[in-house]
Amino acid sequence: MIVCGVSHRADAQSYRTGVGLFIDAGDGRTFVGPHIKHFFSPNNAGQAMILFAGRTTIIGAEYSYNQGVAGAPGLSWYVGVGPQVAIRREDSYFIIRPAGGMEFKIPSAPLAASLDWRPMWALGEYSEFIPGRFGVAFKFTF
Repeated sequence: MIVCGVSHRADAQSYRTGVGLFIDAGDGRTFVGPHIKHFFSPNNAGQAMILFAGRTTIIGAEYSYNQGVAGAPGLSWYVGVGPQVAIRREDSYFIIRPAGGMEFKIPSAPLAASLDWRPMWALGEYSEFIPGRFGVAFKFTF
């Protein structure tokens, strides 16, 4: 939108791809591992991660819609969802992960950080919904 010659559009994409560390914490175990986020268009991104905690490994992929915050360079919000698979020595289960949060890309450096709320709905022999899960990510961007 342009009003009086000034653009009020806030693009979410301030980088193309980011790789780094993802921490999934809250009720239960804390999972840590590598992740990658890639923008397919200015507002649409995919993210993949492999997280570890004890004898459990989580492999996941997510889609997110991202929108910049007008007047705040580098700051954006996002909502998304994606499937994950938790693999343990004893069994495996499927997880649905919605997410909503904020990301800040330092305008003068190739670094970004995000914080989100990401409840977990585990489906399997013992299905459960865990609302108290949060994610923190640190990325090198290019």
